[in-house]
Amino acid sequence: MKISSRFTVATHILSLIATQEPPLTSERIAGSVNTNPVVIRRISGQLKKAGLIAVKAGTGGATLLKPLNQITLLEVYKAVDSVEDGELFQFHENPNPHCEVGAHIQGAMEQTLRDAQTAMEQVLADKTMADVVESIRAELA
Repeated sequence: MKISSRFTVATHILSLIATQEPPLTSERIAGSVNTNPVVIRRISGQLKKAGLIAVKAGTGGATLLKPLNQITLLEVYKAVDSVEDGELFQFHENPNPHCEVGAHIQGAMEQTLRDAQTAMEQVLADKTMADVVESIRAELA
């Protein structure tokens, strides 16, 4: 199982908006992401709802509403509902309750997995979209 690609697509969208000349339409963004414009419009809608971008209908394109250094990766992650709070890791369904391990695996792992998600989210909170764009520019140099 993987985390939804909406998070990485959202960072791609924000990076494009920050680095490319307007207008940045869903078709143009979709060409860079190599996906359907409908996917871009859906994720852009989530970013708009979170107050990260403004979107003008037609060929108006998208613009950032906050400076890159004020947009954390955690904010992007949460904006596109990558996973539910506390739900990064999923337990398999219906372990055998009559088995010693099956009956206790969830209880044994639950706190560790919650701690792992918290640690990951802290890493995302410490990085901004400015860090992402800076890395892209460094790779281009």
